[in-house]
Amino acid sequence: MSLIGKEIVEFNAQAFVNNQFESISKQDVLGKWSVFFFYPADFTFVCPTELEDLANKYDEFKAAGCEIYAVSTDTHFVHKAWHDASETIKKIKYPMLGDPTGVITRGFDVMIEEIGLAERGTFVVNPEGKIVAYEVVAGNVGRNADELLRRLEALQFVASHDGEVCPAKWQKGKETLKPSIDLVGKI
Repeated sequence: MSLIGKEIVEFNAQAFVNNQFESISKQDVLGKWSVFFFYPADFTFVCPTELEDLANKYDEFKAAGCEIYAVSTDTHFVHKAWHDASETIKKIKYPMLGDPTGVITRGFDVMIEEIGLAERGTFVVNPEGKIVAYEVVAGNVGRNADELLRRLEALQFVASHDGEVCPAKWQKGKETLKPSIDLVGKI
């Protein structure tokens, strides 16, 4: 069953952000674009490469009016310890949500119940709190922040340009399509 259009779950979680602990809830997410970036665990192998990739693009996500929320089933205390121990993780400026009870992880349907960890899931959430894009990748394959940013920009474009669609590999500022009977069979 598709999660497209599903409203995100109510939550209230502790996050490590800007070298402090902060409470973040669903209400904090509403009204802006968001990316929920689930990963299995702190102090692992593929995860820091992905989180660093996002950290390197964070200013571009912020410029697009989007907040990133990294989420694992670790606690906010573990996020801080990882931040303090890793030069890679020290680069992160976006909130790292602790989800030790699994409320958020289950709400996005990415909990691996047998081991209590999250799948490698990425969700773009619109300002109304609804999922508009997602992907779940095998645990041994990292994701690409460039493609995630491109996808976010395309979703934002079509949300604000009724009747237009973005073709494959669309980039911000490039030509879009306006579906009509005249285009049938001509693309």
